[in-house]
Formats: sequence, C-alpha cells, structure tokens
Amino acid sequence: MTTIFLRYLDVFLVLATAPFVVAAGMPLLGYVIGALAWLATRVAVAAMQARSLRSRDPRVRAGLQVGTMMARVWIVALAVVLARYAGGKGDGIMAAALVLAAFTVYFVLNVVTRGGQPQGRPSTS
Repeated sequence: MTTIFLRYLDVFLVLATAPFVVAAGMPLLGYVIGALAWLATRVAVAAMQARSLRSRDPRVRAGLQVGTMMARVWIVALAVVLARYAGGKGDGIMAAALVLAAFTVYFVLNVVTRGGQPQGRPSTS
C-alpha cells in the first residue's frame, strides 16, 4: 500500500492542490491546463513503460522509453505555453509551477523507490 501511495504521490499532490488554488484565488485556467497535461502524460508514460517492458528487443525498449520521454517534455511545455496565451501570464506561471512541482516529486520518488535499477529487470550484481 505504501509503495502504491509513493508511486502516485505526484498525482495525489496535483489533485490535492485544486482546493487551495480555488480558495486562494490563484489562476484556475493555468492550474487546469497544467494538471490535465501532467495527468495525461503520466497515464501515457505508464502505458508506454508497460509496453516497453513486454518487448524483448532492447532497441524497441529504448525507442519507446526515449520517445515517451521526449513526447512528455513537449506536451508539458506546450501546455505551459497554451496556459500563458489562453489565460495570461499568471496562468502560464501557475501551469509551469504545477508541472515543475509534480515532476520534482515524480523524479525523486522514482529514484528512491527503484533504487537506480530499471523496473522489471533484476540486478546483475
């Protein structure tokens, strides 16, 4: 149960932030765009990681993982730009701050919970 909570802590924090954003009167459009971009890419990354782990070809695995990583960066960056131009400067800053915080939590917990080993592969040492 704890590992599931840690694995999805970034998602929980993105969703748990919503009431505070509304209560504080912060830019809601930027929050919504940033949250949707983060959650959509999080689901896509999980699906593509599962697909890459099923492949036996290392080139396919690497291609899927690198392609997913690059697509995620572009989608999140475009979401921040969209928030900026659809709403305003505050919305762009809100979207950027949200995805930066979510990425930081995701990255740190990914390193800590996996111990630097790729998921699904036993250690060779």
